[in-house]
This record gives sequence, C-alpha cells and structure tokens, in this order.
Amino acid sequence: MARFSTLSLALLISSPALYATFVTHALDVETGLLRLLIAVPVAAVMLAVFRLVTRGYGKPDDRRKQATDTDPASGDEPLRAEAVAGEPFPQRRSEDAT
Repeated sequence: MARFSTLSLALLISSPALYATFVTHALDVETGLLRLLIAVPVAAVMLAVFRLVTRGYGKPDDRRKQATDTDPASGDEPLRAEAVAGEPFPQRRSEDAT
C-alpha cells in the first residue's frame, strides 16, 4: 500500500481537498488529511484491479509452448507450413456490377 504509484494516485485523488485545506483554508486540516488517508486505500484497490487486469499482457503464451514441447508428433523440429499463393475467390470489378 505504500508504493510510490499508490501514494501519488492518492495525492491526485485528494488534491482538491488538500488545495481547499492548505491554500484556500476552506476546510479544516483534519478533514483534508482524513480525505487523504481515505484516498490511500481507494488508490491501492484501484491499482490492484488495474494490475490484475494487465498482469498477463505482453508475456508469451506458455500454453502454446507447453503444447509443442509435449507433443510427440512434433519431434525436435517446429512445425513448418508452406504458403500457397493465389486468389481463392475471383475479384469483382466495377464493370461486372452494371
């Protein structure tokens, strides 16, 4: 909970209350600091959800690697495929539509 990202997000969330507390003196000091203390666990939960959602992003797919390692038909060489050139469907031209 005391990560830099959590504390900076909590400061960002509670910045209107801190501004009203220390600059305009519209709020009491206790109220402004209490709002900051409330913002810290809220920011921690928000960042935990964000980290949970983006946890697997950018990592290689381990299931695909395990499937090729345990497949006895594949052997030591990876599966190779040959690309076939050609058009599977005839192209439509604007002259054919009229």
